[in-house]
Amino acid sequence: MSRDEQSQGKTKQELDRIVFIGRTFEEYTHMFDLEMSNLADKSVLDCPSGACSFTAQGAKHGLDITASDIAYDHKPDDLEAKGLQDIGHAMETMERAKSNYIWDYYGDVEGLRQHRQQALRDCVQDMREFPDRYVAAVLPELPFDSDQFHLVLSAHFLFMYSDRLDYGFHVQTIRELLRVASEEVRIFPLTDLSGNRYAHLERLNQELEAEGFRVAEVKVPYEFMKNGNSLLSIRKI
Repeated sequence: MSRDEQSQGKTKQELDRIVFIGRTFEEYTHMFDLEMSNLADKSVLDCPSGACSFTAQGAKHGLDITASDIAYDHKPDDLEAKGLQDIGHAMETMERAKSNYIWDYYGDVEGLRQHRQQALRDCVQDMREFPDRYVAAVLPELPFDSDQFHLVLSAHFLFMYSDRLDYGFHVQTIRELLRVASEEVRIFPLTDLSGNRYAHLERLNQELEAEGFRVAEVKVPYEFMKNGNSLLSIRKI
């Protein structure tokens, strides 16, 4: 069985097991400290991309971006309905946990809701019009060629869910992201869901450096969850 066939089989997950929430293009530029001029001649992979509008809005700026996520074997209409449901639930939770976050960027919970809804609308509309930009996959395997993308971005997945994703999974996934990247992988943020720094980050950085990668933690002009204001840059030398 080919890598693509294996991936297609694994992505047939029940929709109620997937949380479909995303960030806007503008949020991405801050989270990943991106400059438009530096992306003009790059191919970029966003993975896992969820309901983010980075691919949709990036295309309008002439950028070459591909999105990949476990959710993309579902129909856009179903994902939109699920996304609205997930946003509603998340905002209810946010009201009870506002003190764990910094509100400079969004202002308040309603401002956050508007960002999440805008990202969802842009994402699902782009999926309807340009489905080839959205590739279903289940990490730690990706249906892409080695060095297919210059830059790979990975947000709000690795490190954040360390309570359910073990160190071995993190290593496997990062190796796969590096496999499909010819230049760099960026991961944001470096904290878990409680705002604590990922416990095995030093070990991971040392292992990557020992393998010849250039690893750096970079402060970014974005902080919503407290302490979540740095990304991990892993460059191929």
